[in-house]
Amino acid sequence: MRPPSPSIPEKEFTYGALKQNIRLDGRIPLEMRSPTITFGPELGWVECALGKTRVIAYVEGKMVKPTPERPFEGIITIHSEISPMASSEYETGRPSEEEVTITRMLDKAIKRSDAVDKESLCISAGQRVWHIRLTVHFLTDGGNMLDCACLAGIIALRHFRRPEVEVIGEDEVIHSPLERAPVPLAIHHSPYCFTFAFFPDSETSPVLDPSQLEQRLSAGLMSIALNAQKEICVLQKLGGVPQDTDEILRLVKVAVAQAKDLSDLVDAKLREDWEWRRSKVEVI
Repeated sequence: MRPPSPSIPEKEFTYGALKQNIRLDGRIPLEMRSPTITFGPELGWVECALGKTRVIAYVEGKMVKPTPERPFEGIITIHSEISPMASSEYETGRPSEEEVTITRMLDKAIKRSDAVDKESLCISAGQRVWHIRLTVHFLTDGGNMLDCACLAGIIALRHFRRPEVEVIGEDEVIHSPLERAPVPLAIHHSPYCFTFAFFPDSETSPVLDPSQLEQRLSAGLMSIALNAQKEICVLQKLGGVPQDTDEILRLVKVAVAQAKDLSDLVDAKLREDWEWRRSKVEVI
C-alpha cells in the first residue's frame, strides 16, 4: 500500500514556498540537512541520518575462491534492503523501483569507481581472496535515501577492519585481533552522493537533499556522486525536466563544495571513534 499522496492545498502551499526560495524545514534551496553519524560496537557498522531519513550499513568479510576471470582480485558486493517500517510503500521480498535504482547507483558510485582496491584483497593468487559484502538497511524514509545510503556505505567500508592473514605454504593462518591488529581496507577515494530535485515550474529553483514531500512533488532528480578531489564518479538524471549545461555545471560546483565539507566531517568522526576505541584498549 502506497502512502497517501499530498493533498492539493499541501501541494500549492509547498510550491508557493519553493517559488519564494523557502523550504518547509527552514533550509535554503541548496542547503543539505546536517548528517548524523553513529558507530556501532563492531567495526564496519554505522548508522547515518539525514533529517528523518535513517540508514544502517555494515560490512562483512570472508575468504573465498576468486573468479576465474579475475584471479588476482577480491570480490565486492553491495546489497540494499528497504524495510517496510521505513514506509508503507515498501514490501518485504519485493524490491521496489526506488530500491533497484539506489542499489545500481551505489554499485556505480562505490564498486565500479574502484573506491576499494580489489587487488589488495587477494590472499593467494587464484586460490583465496577476500569477499567484502556491504549491506545497507533503510530504517526510515524521510526523503533522499540514496545520499544517506552512499554516505553510510563509504563510512562503513572505511571503518571496517579485516583479520590479518598469513600464507604458510599452502595454508592460510588467520590471526585474531589479539595477536595482530586487524587490517583496514585499501580505499582509493571516498565518493559521496548529492541529489537535486527539479520542479515543473521553471521559476522554482532546484533543491539539494530533497525531503520526502519535496521528492514526491518533484518532476525530476539529478544525483551526482563525486569525491573531495573533484572527480565525478557518476552523474544520473531521472525525470523529464530539461536543464541547460550552465545549470548542471552550477549544481556540480555546489556538489563539489559539499563533498569537501562532508569529507572533512567524515574524517573527523572516524578519527574521533578510533581515539575512543584506542582509549578503551589502553584502559583494559
